[in-house]
Amino acid sequence: MFARDLAKMLIQPTLSDLPDEAAKHAKMLVASTLASAALGTNLESAGIIRDLAYERGGAPRSTVWFSSRDRLPAMDAARVNAVMSDAAASDDSDLRSIMHCGTPLTAVALAVAEMTGSSGAEVVAAIVLGYEAAGRIHDALPRYRKLGFHGTSLTIFCAATAAGRLLKLDVEKMTHALALAATSTGGLSKAADTSVAREYQAGQAVMNGVQAALAAGRGFTAEPRIFEMPGGFFSSYGGEAGEAPAEAALAGFGESWDILTDMAVKLVPGGHPHHALAEASGNAVKAGDVSVEEIAAIQVSRPGLTKLGGPLHPEDLVGMAHSPAYFLAAGAADRNFTWAHASSEKISDPAIHRLIDKIVVGPEPTQDVDRYRQGATVTVTTVDGRSFTSSVFCPKGSGILGLEWSDIDEKYRRLMPYGGVAKSEIDSGLEIIHELEAHPTIAPLVRTIRT
Repeated sequence: MFARDLAKMLIQPTLSDLPDEAAKHAKMLVASTLASAALGTNLESAGIIRDLAYERGGAPRSTVWFSSRDRLPAMDAARVNAVMSDAAASDDSDLRSIMHCGTPLTAVALAVAEMTGSSGAEVVAAIVLGYEAAGRIHDALPRYRKLGFHGTSLTIFCAATAAGRLLKLDVEKMTHALALAATSTGGLSKAADTSVAREYQAGQAVMNGVQAALAAGRGFTAEPRIFEMPGGFFSSYGGEAGEAPAEAALAGFGESWDILTDMAVKLVPGGHPHHALAEASGNAVKAGDVSVEEIAAIQVSRPGLTKLGGPLHPEDLVGMAHSPAYFLAAGAADRNFTWAHASSEKISDPAIHRLIDKIVVGPEPTQDVDRYRQGATVTVTTVDGRSFTSSVFCPKGSGILGLEWSDIDEKYRRLMPYGGVAKSEIDSGLEIIHELEAHPTIAPLVRTIRT
């Protein structure tokens, strides 16, 4: 039975059983998610969800980040915090599926740990195992995105696993937490691609995942065979029913960790599949020392790309985040792509929009196809016929390229002031996150993000 077998695997490891590098990546997800949430704290969508949560009220268990108001129930605080992070589109991504696992994992782990008094080591382990749970389930669903489902259909399992670990659910209760999550999930890509429904879906995944763990902890049960049975989760979301797919999704557990092989932290804002476009575009322009006025065409190629999606000429943050054309043109115009490119000034920059009209989609690559993991090849052609090409197979921030604390620290220092956090607290927060596993509770970290 898939849910029970996965539950057994998820509840057993402690932090000492996990690779040091996996723990490092988990801590980096905490820093990255808090930074993204700081950037999103004043966005309208985040404010609406925050106000609704405070109006509902409830037992004061967990902190709403960047607020001095009373605490909220854990699942409400986690939902608000997840919406802030996802709204800013500056959190993390998975190289396979564009899931943003760091947002639910951090939002849930900190909220539930604050409620239960869990240690920093328990939080770090919950993040690593929660990432693994979502990845394992993802691997049984090769067509879920083609069917129109958003990544939040899977990140609910991050939330349920992290909450279940910190609530110390046994095998039977974790089984039912996973089963309840499977029948509580949802989210459509089309809504997320064009509106702030993206962050709404992220909040729902978090809230429903925590609720599944809490309910299972109280003895609520579901259909434990819901994953592999005909008409169950796997077959409904683009996989196959039966024991074989379930067994394949569990094979090799512990031999490698998805948080190491598939995690990527956003070091610039916007949709992560577009980051390599800006990087390659900027590289090509720099290679030829090409000025904006000299550019005649920008050609982009990547496996599976036949036309540009998203808005061609974005007008706001949502449009920017989903516009590959904007990333290509901005990278060429400025020879770089930074947090500044999420500003209204850059989004409306005439030079960038003129270059957007010079973008064409080239033929799909035929060499090194397997190396492209959200990567791209960009060729810039000049008005006098010169051309310069750059291939970026994995964008910066991809775990498989190696992640450095210096990059994560820079992101944290750059974005945390948007949440009203003082420099002294930013410094303290980073020190705590770097050594999170050494702290008996997460109270010291929480104090640095209350404003």
